[in-house]
Amino acid sequence: MAHPPSPASRPAFARLLPDPPVRRLVRPLARFLRIESASGAVLLACTVVALVLANSPAAGWYHAFWHTPLRLQVGPFALAGDLGHLAVNDVLMTVFFFVVGLEIKRELVAGELQEPRKAVLPVVAAVGGMLAPAAVYLALIAGKPGGRGWGIPMATDIAFVVGVLTLLGRRVPLGLKILLLSLAIADDIGAVLVIAVFYSTGLHPFMLLLALGGLCLAAILTELGVRSTRVYVLVGVGVWLAVYQSGVHPTVAGVLLGLLTPSGTWVSRAALRLALTDVAAGLRDDGADEVGAEDLRLLSFAARESVSPLDRLETQLHPWVGFVVMPLFALANAGVEVTPAALTDPVAVAVALGLFLGKPVGIVLTSWLAVRLGLAELPRGVTWGMMVGGGALAGIGFTMSLFVAGLALDPEHLAAGKVGTLTGSVCGAAVGVVILAVALRRAPRE
Repeated sequence: MAHPPSPASRPAFARLLPDPPVRRLVRPLARFLRIESASGAVLLACTVVALVLANSPAAGWYHAFWHTPLRLQVGPFALAGDLGHLAVNDVLMTVFFFVVGLEIKRELVAGELQEPRKAVLPVVAAVGGMLAPAAVYLALIAGKPGGRGWGIPMATDIAFVVGVLTLLGRRVPLGLKILLLSLAIADDIGAVLVIAVFYSTGLHPFMLLLALGGLCLAAILTELGVRSTRVYVLVGVGVWLAVYQSGVHPTVAGVLLGLLTPSGTWVSRAALRLALTDVAAGLRDDGADEVGAEDLRLLSFAARESVSPLDRLETQLHPWVGFVVMPLFALANAGVEVTPAALTDPVAVAVALGLFLGKPVGIVLTSWLAVRLGLAELPRGVTWGMMVGGGALAGIGFTMSLFVAGLALDPEHLAAGKVGTLTGSVCGAAVGVVILAVALRRAPRE
């Protein structure tokens, strides 16, 4: 049987040709899943460290460190807070939400959310996976303090979900991974809307108008063809400051800026190949030993602009978010004292059951209805047993759930909300692994 030639044996010009469209679409997904899988392990390690410190004699030092006061003042304008809330939850998490905005844009432009037929199942599943946990929470917490925490169990932490799926090996169908990824993206859209609408207080219309003006300026600069990253960083900082002062949580600015990031390229692959050919021809004809400065400048521009700003920024920022921002968030927010009283607190129980029961029930029920009505179909190789296991894994709320808890609950109930998030996430992960392992074993081999 003939084997395809290895990359090294292919002609030089063939190695310069662009990848087929299918490979170009799959490669970003594979890179995304690989980073999420590895970052999930780092996130877990940081969570364990935070929990150990918060339940050890070093608890006082741990909490004092993250409550270190910070203040930055320029004239009459001042930013004040502590290390955990201002530096991590407001500033660094804006970068996290910016990457979330990039991922949402990618899915809407070239992913599973692009085609209505393919988008039905993950979107419907995400809606069910948000409404059911909120309903469970409200039913259990009715008439008790902590009612604003209904948004906590609505979220899914894709880094942990992908990490768990990786542990199950290659038998996990790609269709299930893509479905859960798309579900999590749709879930993030819902979480951002919930944060913007329900967890923003004391709105200031003038600052909102300034933020809107900054977003419009960014869109105009894009249309005019401005490609300087420094310009957009400056505009982005201005938008962030305006949103910060407006009463809307500043991380929403990150999502909006991510959605405005251009997804198209200025230089086509054909133009890039032509530029490489021209430079090579010039070297051959002139007999020169080196490329001129102008040729290098044009080649650099062509190479840079043959990749969309969306792809370039996501490639650059995703590792930083996965291995720096999210671990720091876990260190700053997962450290909570776990006591019998905290475990049995009504808020903790409501959050845990919302994640552990509400998530899988909402996802599977709405998915079943969509398939039953002929609106969608299960991905190839995915069974209903796998859907139940995937729904349980979607109950791993963690990052977004802890973030919403910090916005929704007062200090008296915040610890219980975090304990409930950790409990529900651990239970969802454990049960999801068992169900998926059984479902994968019973699935027919292709």
